[in-house]
Amino acid sequence: MIKKSSHSVIGSMLNFRTVYFFFYWHIRSLVKWFLRKTTGLCELQRICYGKPVGYIRSQGVEYSLQHSKSPEIQLMLNTLNGIAEKLRFTGRNQKIVLEQSVKTVLLVKQIHPSVHKQFIVSLSRCFEHIWGYQQLFHEIEGLRLTQFDSLNNVHEEKLTRLWAALMPKVPLEARITKQWQDIGFQGDDPKTDFRGMGMLGLENLLYFAEEYPSAAHHVHLHSIHPTYGYAFAIVGINLTSLLYNLLKDGTAKTHVYNACKSLPSIRVFHQLYSYLFYEFDKFWIESKPKDVMQFNYIRDQFESNIRDILKNPSTVFRINFVVNTV
Repeated sequence: MIKKSSHSVIGSMLNFRTVYFFFYWHIRSLVKWFLRKTTGLCELQRICYGKPVGYIRSQGVEYSLQHSKSPEIQLMLNTLNGIAEKLRFTGRNQKIVLEQSVKTVLLVKQIHPSVHKQFIVSLSRCFEHIWGYQQLFHEIEGLRLTQFDSLNNVHEEKLTRLWAALMPKVPLEARITKQWQDIGFQGDDPKTDFRGMGMLGLENLLYFAEEYPSAAHHVHLHSIHPTYGYAFAIVGINLTSLLYNLLKDGTAKTHVYNACKSLPSIRVFHQLYSYLFYEFDKFWIESKPKDVMQFNYIRDQFESNIRDILKNPSTVFRINFVVNTV
């Protein structure tokens, strides 16, 4: 028996993919042309009129725009990407950009605005989802790359607030102290633990502790359990990393597009983080780990579960904590 070399197998796979995509794009173009002729609507109109609001509609619009052969549409996408990267998709500029972008689509697709007013509303909302998400990622990335600075009074003040929120009845004896280990930092100075996620890790922890104090205290209490305890702050920063990756690879779009009625803000990121922290705590306790050495395994299981849930296009996590006394 003659075995095929690995190069031959790879070559065959590449040829198959080339043929597949060739026919896919030609069939897709033919189907789009046929549906346009029979319905009188372009693909974007069919999506906005036929798909439910949220992830399904916005993702459909995003896919359609990305695969458009129109030079005008591609130029519009590049412009919007640049605006989102510079965090300029806000306020009055957001309104102007939306109007100009929708107008471009109307002209390219030859859509009469007076006849398709609802299409304009729906498309605008999809644009807010798509480029609001991109802008959110760039904002999050900026925080992640901003290292905690002990000489920055704002950074120090936020760190002090974190202690006060989690340990309101216990005064902090000093800036550098073993007390920080009581809320799950590794050493006497928390700044070293923020290196991986920068200020994003601190911002997430602080939001959870201040906005959902009952849930945060509940989770912190579990973290000091004599059998199933874990390092609260370190686990929190690890979950920041998990959520950052979900946002970066687009998995989080399902929740964000379904949860936001308009432009996604950093608040939706912090809320999702708080949800994940609370749910991870439950998952950890239910897993009954033998010791903290099982953290990576349990954490990977938890991430896999979250990713599976987010594969459902209707998924939206409800941030409504029910704190038990267990």
